[in-house]
Amino acid sequence: MATFRQRAMDEAATHGNGRFYNEEGPVSRYFGQNVLDLDKMRGYMSQQAYEAVLASVRYGAKLDRSVANEIASGMKAWAIEMGATHYTHLFQPLTDSTAEKHEAFISVKDGKAFEKFNGSALVQQEPDASSFPNGGLRNTFEARGYSAWDPSSPVFIMDGTLCIPSVFVSYTGEALDTKAPNLKSLHALSEAAVAVANLFDENVKSVKVNLGVEQEYFLVDESLYNARPDLMMTGRTVIGHTSAKDQQLEDHYFGAIPTRVSSFMKDFETEAYKLGILLQTRHNEVAPNQFECAPVFCEATKAIDQNMMLMIIMQKVAEKHHLKVIFHEKPFDGVNGSGKHCNWSITTDTGVSLLSPGKTPTKNLQFLSFYASVLRAVHRHHYLLMASVATLSNSYRLGGNEAPPSVMSVFSGSTLYGVFQAIMNMKDVKESVDSKQESIKIVNSIPEIFPDNTDRNRTSPFAFTGNRFEFRAVGSSQNVATAVCVVNSIVAESLREFRKYVDALEAAGEDRSSAVLAVVRRFITESRDIMFEGNGYSKEWEIEAASRGLRAVRNVPDAYEVFNEEATVEMFGKLGVLAPNEVQARFEILNETYVKKLQIEARILGDICLSHVIPAAVKYQNILIENVKGFKDIFGDSYMNYCAAEVETLKKISGYINNVSKDVELLVEARKKANRIENIAERAKVYSRDVKDMMDKIRESADNLEMLIDNEVWPLPKYRELLFF
Repeated sequence: MATFRQRAMDEAATHGNGRFYNEEGPVSRYFGQNVLDLDKMRGYMSQQAYEAVLASVRYGAKLDRSVANEIASGMKAWAIEMGATHYTHLFQPLTDSTAEKHEAFISVKDGKAFEKFNGSALVQQEPDASSFPNGGLRNTFEARGYSAWDPSSPVFIMDGTLCIPSVFVSYTGEALDTKAPNLKSLHALSEAAVAVANLFDENVKSVKVNLGVEQEYFLVDESLYNARPDLMMTGRTVIGHTSAKDQQLEDHYFGAIPTRVSSFMKDFETEAYKLGILLQTRHNEVAPNQFECAPVFCEATKAIDQNMMLMIIMQKVAEKHHLKVIFHEKPFDGVNGSGKHCNWSITTDTGVSLLSPGKTPTKNLQFLSFYASVLRAVHRHHYLLMASVATLSNSYRLGGNEAPPSVMSVFSGSTLYGVFQAIMNMKDVKESVDSKQESIKIVNSIPEIFPDNTDRNRTSPFAFTGNRFEFRAVGSSQNVATAVCVVNSIVAESLREFRKYVDALEAAGEDRSSAVLAVVRRFITESRDIMFEGNGYSKEWEIEAASRGLRAVRNVPDAYEVFNEEATVEMFGKLGVLAPNEVQARFEILNETYVKKLQIEARILGDICLSHVIPAAVKYQNILIENVKGFKDIFGDSYMNYCAAEVETLKKISGYINNVSKDVELLVEARKKANRIENIAERAKVYSRDVKDMMDKIRESADNLEMLIDNEVWPLPKYRELLFF
């Protein structure tokens, strides 16, 4: 076997199953020990400072800088007790990852060392704004940007550093991250939702979004991973023939967790628990070496921050186990990819879930109001919602019979769908008192919806699952803040309009219940095309969706054009979530990121083919040539009677070598041609067609060579070795 591959496999065989973070006692003993939550804060600062933090966390009140020094002093005291030596503003730039710049507490005065951390350092840091994706908001010579503490998410200790969750904005105030717009969207949603909730309960003062973020991932042995340049550089295998056995027996899903994997899971769970991340579920996923973990619901900002931290923890812990965590949406062709299912719900400050039907007409009417508003929001902005999760890596997964289709639909379940049909078909509520009573009777007849009241539909990108919506199309490597920001924003817009229409009907003399139901009926009727209860994988739905006017994401850069559409820019602008130049910046960044990632994939594909695949093919070709020569030396002119198979294999290998060599040259030319296009959006479109199509062609030839070349000669770990350990 090729030395490179054999050495990797030999090394992988030595990796054990032990644990590294085996904490004593129950989880409750150490849960949240590395987090400075509100209860702990009380012991490190005055009542006045504590109440200032409390008001900021619970009600979004701005922190007075006069108490910032005291808060910082308390944080420093706790952090030093926990062994921290540095602090950092942890922010989420437009890279789908996190960023951090560590500063030491240590300072010196008059030759004496002491720890220093003041309010200004807590509230604000200054990273380089021009070195992160900014979509033209910053020039290279304009480097100043600011990270600012977000009190809504607690500070914590990781690797001896006090981590302060923060937003990241430019010198002139534009959002350069995913968190700042998301916080604005949460505020806009709360205001709009309160206005509608007050139709039923005037005591509601705020509404919060709760999230549960399920995380899927693959595990690969570190040695085998390092022997695959494509996995190292791109997170996916750009070549690789499918394994004879993969997921077809469906035996991996929910199967017994392998010992080595179980040790890894327990270790990263331990570290997650210390950071207050309440992981509840772990299991094998469908594809071999694919797994999932899921936390308990919590407030949106906290849930997003925790998911980003979880990804970091998993990668750090995996190193100790000689494993690599792969968050790429489609690391292996032919088996299921990974998603990050985003479970979204809304709750009032009075403790009422606004997406849970009740047992009274009023509660049911409230539920219908919010459900219909979500439905209308998703229908109106369905293409934007799908574009928010459209990335290069997610495009390899969406649309296949393993993940949500590339066209948006909402699954409600048979019970609710029947109620919606009844509401749409009833008489106009203005006709008579009897019709009004009939309307209320329809609302009152809704049964209480439990999670198992309706079947789940895993083919729906946006499915109602009892008291929440599950947005299944988010990619496993993505920061969910982007998708959640879009959901929050479009629903906020819809709720604003819901209240406006109800107020107009009441002003015209309609009683409140009839007015609310009339708007519910209007929203459901306008959004009927987005409702689909069938198989989203079917060809029939693809045809029907098109006939309904639902736009599918066929090409990622094409989908990004929705950010330039008037409805998108206007929606974000009027809500105060993103200004027009911030929307444009994201359009630029999405296209630029797409190009850069595909460019890396194309380059590594060419490198692998030229330095691994073709040399291995030529080496085996020479072996066959010597074999054929030997037959000819022994049998003379009749040698073909004995080595026809070898000669035929030689011809096939030669053909594929020529194809790979020629197509790699064409790939390079296609890249060069695309790179000459100045407009980034147009360049992305050329990359998505010309470059990507050429890559698919090269892969087909390379994968055919893998099946023809002697296993001992092939240099790269194969799927059967990567996916089964």
